[in-house]
Amino acid sequence: MFANMLRENKIAAGILAVIRIWLGYNWMTAGWGKLTGGGFDASGFIKGAIANPVTGPDGAPVYSWYVNFLETFALPNIELFNFIVPLGEFLVGLGLLLGCLTTAAMFFGLVMNFSFFLAGTVSHNPTDIFFGAIILFAGYNAAHYGLDRWVVPFLRKTVNKKGETNVKATA
Repeated sequence: MFANMLRENKIAAGILAVIRIWLGYNWMTAGWGKLTGGGFDASGFIKGAIANPVTGPDGAPVYSWYVNFLETFALPNIELFNFIVPLGEFLVGLGLLLGCLTTAAMFFGLVMNFSFFLAGTVSHNPTDIFFGAIILFAGYNAAHYGLDRWVVPFLRKTVNKKGETNVKATA
């Protein structure tokens, strides 16, 4: 019942729009600040996450696989991460603000939230994850008052048309 209301109710769509826009603004301003602040560098954050991993009661790292990822992939490719983190934050925010490709934007926002969380940063991540999960779960209704109202039907029509053409060509 709650799932149906969240996914189909127009009043829920209005509430979801407020949450989506609030999250989008937070994501976009975080990304914009990094893009225009001159010299965003994630290496200090990554080195800190490697040096001080999240540990359990026995003192052993809880997410050793993530620390290994940071050490063997993220840090050696820091230029890539210095580019994709701010750009990703900005694009997630833009997608949420405009209600355009909302579920994809929220999915990637949640991936970044969990990445920060796994590195040991709590900050506002639990709140963002909670509201982000609601937006993701609500699906299309979260962007009922946004560009997805026109973008999603257009994409479905375009993709289905190409799929039908390919099926006919191979038959």
